[in-house]
Amino acid sequence: MSLPQKVAIVTGGGTGVGRATSLGLARLGYHVMINYSRSRDEAEQTVAEIEQLGQQGLAVLADVADDAACRRLVADTVSAWGRVDVLVNCAGTTEFIPFDDLDRVTDEVWDRLYKVNVVGAFHCARAVREPMQNAGGGMIVNVSSVAAQLGQGSSIPYCCTKAALDNLTVSLARTLAPQIRVNGVAPGFIAGRWTEAGLGANYDRIKQSYEKSLPLGRVCDPEDVAACILSLISGSLLVTGQTLTVDSGMMISGFHVKFSE
Repeated sequence: MSLPQKVAIVTGGGTGVGRATSLGLARLGYHVMINYSRSRDEAEQTVAEIEQLGQQGLAVLADVADDAACRRLVADTVSAWGRVDVLVNCAGTTEFIPFDDLDRVTDEVWDRLYKVNVVGAFHCARAVREPMQNAGGGMIVNVSSVAAQLGQGSSIPYCCTKAALDNLTVSLARTLAPQIRVNGVAPGFIAGRWTEAGLGANYDRIKQSYEKSLPLGRVCDPEDVAACILSLISGSLLVTGQTLTVDSGMMISGFHVKFSE
């Protein structure tokens, strides 16, 4: 008897941590559905790489802040492959605002970040509940940040939305047990295009400052974070409601760096 084909949805799966996770899931034997909001070319390239690994992939335009779009994303996945086993909520956004510039923290910034980073993850989790239960169980991983605990990062609203996402992880883990496990990962500074674009001229300075101060001597790359996500998916079936930190020791270092001069 052959085992059923496993299927994963990775939001924001075309770039950065999402891309690394999508490819890692393909190596584990999953078909992978990727959503994107702006990075169509990157998403389609990731699908091509998934197919090179011998698995099937699809890329679909879907804004996670839109509940109807999330439901269509899940319905398209079930239509294509009949089931959903894993959801990785990797889609996220931020605004780079110095913490002391409170006047730039507008209601529009709060609303946009909360709708994507928290409500979007909830939309997707709610949409996959039924197909996961129909498949006999599943796993959800939310991509958070050490900003949730440290209160430092790109902006105050970003830190707050990631703290809310950590609470959502625990709340959903209680609600969806025993069939569906819900965990999270909390990366530290992640090297790559997204962070570089946000920090601009300050990127190299901040990256080097972290590398000199972190206990393990380097910042995360997307593959480091993906490895933690994959360990939660393929590891012990008795882990739920946990957020795993992957930060090169940032949480224990006590180091703080300003994201702007």
